Amino acid sequence: MSSEDPGFKAALEEARQGSSEGGVPIGAALVSAQGEILGRGHNMRIQKGSATLHAEISTLEIAGRLPASAYRGATMCPCDMCTGACIMYKVERVVIGENKTFVGGEEYLKSRGIEVVVLDDAECRALMQKFIKEKPEDWYEDIGEE
Repeated sequence: MSSEDPGFKAALEEARQGSSEGGVPIGAALVSAQGEILGRGHNMRIQKGSATLHAEISTLEIAGRLPASAYRGATMCPCDMCTGACIMYKVERVVIGENKTFVGGEEYLKSRGIEVVVLDDAECRALMQKFIKEKPEDWYEDIGEE
């Protein structure tokens, strides 16, 4: 698995889109076992004034009702809410662009038998560092901290 993975590339494009909209620069994609992108989205909490539209939740909403056994690529480690969604919808593999900015449910996913791949992507880190520096209040609200 590399940063050339189509699911990760789609997630990174979504993160860039979220950044250009002034939102939290986190993207996600849901990919079938055959490599087809079933859905993709980005964090829309700021843009829509939503309490729950993290990138993963936005992606699941866009993908609609699907059979289990897809995998998810995202630009950062999932929070507790998104970790729960991955478990609930039986996502088999979670590809994380970076886990330095935020360490969410990575270990819990592993404990539930979900494969976790961390790419440690420099662009993902840079997008998040810039956002946190410019909008710290929005970031801490997004991850449920004060």
